This record gives sequence, structure tokens and C-alpha cells, in this order.
Amino acid sequence: MRRIGITGGIGSGKSVVCRLFQVLGTPVYDSDARAKWVMAHDTELRTELIAAFGHGTFTADGQLDRTYLARRVFNDPEQLAALNALVHPHVGRDFEQWVLQQQKHQPPYILKEAALLFESGAHRQLNQIITVFAPPEVRHARVLRRDPHRTPDDILNIMGKQLSEEEKLRRADFVVYNDDIQLVIPQVLALHEKFMQPEF
Repeated sequence: MRRIGITGGIGSGKSVVCRLFQVLGTPVYDSDARAKWVMAHDTELRTELIAAFGHGTFTADGQLDRTYLARRVFNDPEQLAALNALVHPHVGRDFEQWVLQQQKHQPPYILKEAALLFESGAHRQLNQIITVFAPPEVRHARVLRRDPHRTPDDILNIMGKQLSEEEKLRRADFVVYNDDIQLVIPQVLALHEKFMQPEF
């Protein structure tokens, strides 16, 4: 069973591409969603987060206070790095447990979706990487439509904290172009057919 990563900058459409793979029957691990779950439910990580960022990390009823945490780390590179250093190993272990569950069904390949696939070092767990690419201006417009609470500066700030598109493309084994010009479905189908081949 091959492990294939899928990444892309904010607004690139990697989640849309992942949903297409899921329609084709491919198991997809959503790292961002699982990270939120792990932060809320892993008791060891909860203890580590409180020690690092204070009791405000969780609300009075025990829920993760993402607004508080974002305010603490977003504009502080050292704090953001500390958060990632705590969370990423736990998510990595969660992924490995998920892989064991998938192996029971013996799919030819699985996907791991992560915005910070290279930045977190998670790419080292994988056999190949797909980058979903869209030009910055297209991504910017998409996020403004999708997240009306964000300002243009917010989006540029997030883009600036992610690995550059050039570097993602350089490191990718495969690219899906989601630039509003090329059709995405034929690209996904072609990759799926490739990944289903026994000799792949």
C-alpha cells in the first residue's frame, strides 16, 4: 500500500482534489482536521499545550480555544514553531494508527492531505507527493470568497508563512493544476489510474 501525500498553499483547492479521490474510493487522511481532534482529545498533548501556552488554551468546559491559541502564536515565529513541535509528532502517530486501520482493507494507495506537509517533515512518511497548484492571485480571490471574515492582508500573511509554490513544485512528484484553466477531474483520473497499477 503506497502512501501518497497531497499538499498545496491556502486556496489551491487541495481539499476539492481530495474529495475527487475519495469519490474514486481512495482513503484520505485530513491532517488539519485530525490535528484539531488530537489537540482536543489526546490527554498527553493537552497537558503539553497547557504547560506551553497557559490554561487559556482550553475553555472552562474543556474545549480547545483556537482563537486564543491563534492569537498567541500567529505573529510569533518562535511560539508557532513551539506549537508545531508539540502537535506534529502526535499527529504523526495518529496517522500511523490510521494507516494500520486502512491496511485491513488493502487499498492500493492512501492519501495524506496536509497544508504543511514539507514544513512538518511529514513528507518523510510518504512514498510520493502531489502538489495542487494555483497562481497566487487565483488563490487569494478564492479565499476571500470562501472566508469573508479574512482580510486581504490576513491571506497574504498566511501565504507568507507557507512554503513557496516554487519550492512545493520543485519537491513534488506529481502536480494537479487547479488554475481555473485546466480541467481537474481528468488530471485526478489519470493519477488514480497510475496509482492503481500493480507495478506502480
